[in-house]
Amino acid sequence: MAWSTEDRDGLYREILLAPLRTSAGYLPKMGGGEEVDLVGFTALYGADPLYHWMGFDSPLMFAAHKAAGGMTSVYRQLGIGCERMFRQVLKDELALSEDQVKWSYEILPETEDETRKMRVLSLDGRVEVGDIPDATAGGRVADWIEQQRAALGISVPLKGAVFEVRQGYKSADSKRQNADLANAAQALGHGYLPVLAIMSTQINMVVRARYLTGNWSVLLGSVGANDPLRSTFDFLRDVVGYDLAGFFQRNTTELRAGVESILRRLLEAT
Repeated sequence: MAWSTEDRDGLYREILLAPLRTSAGYLPKMGGGEEVDLVGFTALYGADPLYHWMGFDSPLMFAAHKAAGGMTSVYRQLGIGCERMFRQVLKDELALSEDQVKWSYEILPETEDETRKMRVLSLDGRVEVGDIPDATAGGRVADWIEQQRAALGISVPLKGAVFEVRQGYKSADSKRQNADLANAAQALGHGYLPVLAIMSTQINMVVRARYLTGNWSVLLGSVGANDPLRSTFDFLRDVVGYDLAGFFQRNTTELRAGVESILRRLLEAT
């Protein structure tokens, strides 16, 4: 696709910032099912004798609740934006269709109840070497997969890679880890290298070791290492063919301004 750097940057900026804007209007639920604004919060806490006596019905307390939940939303929405942008880069740079960069599989119900439907699980991106129309790009991807296969000690042949994209991975959530390890087994069974692509450098190192043991290739958002086997940005630059770190460097002023506006709205009491 022939388009200008400016147009492409604009598209990628919007892909990143659009989910984050939904966080700006975050309102806490305060233990209920509905969102609560400042008026509702003041009425709710003002009617509680202890909270009223202690001053917890203050607008500042509401702002603290809004900011606390909003921060969780900001990280989650950044993850969504990174996932969408990563998939868009694969499409744009490798000339792949929307269907070609998606991957999902079905698993059987956990019980024999015939009324239960098959569950469909998906990862965030896919590259199948045979789908890449450019032979040179396809060769780079194939070589990279073979290097990862050798490094991880994977014995089965691989036809491509599937990606789980995260903005960071600070937690040590065993449920999430177990689900990802099950995804890796499914990916390998279908002939794909499972790749955990972290866009930042924020990851629990114990968790990283467990993923590597579970045959995941783990890429981190490190810059300057020139190691496409371990860096998300180096992989995208040297293997896929797009300098995503360069995009961030060119657009950091606009991205930071967009995020600051969102954070200011979150920190306001109203």
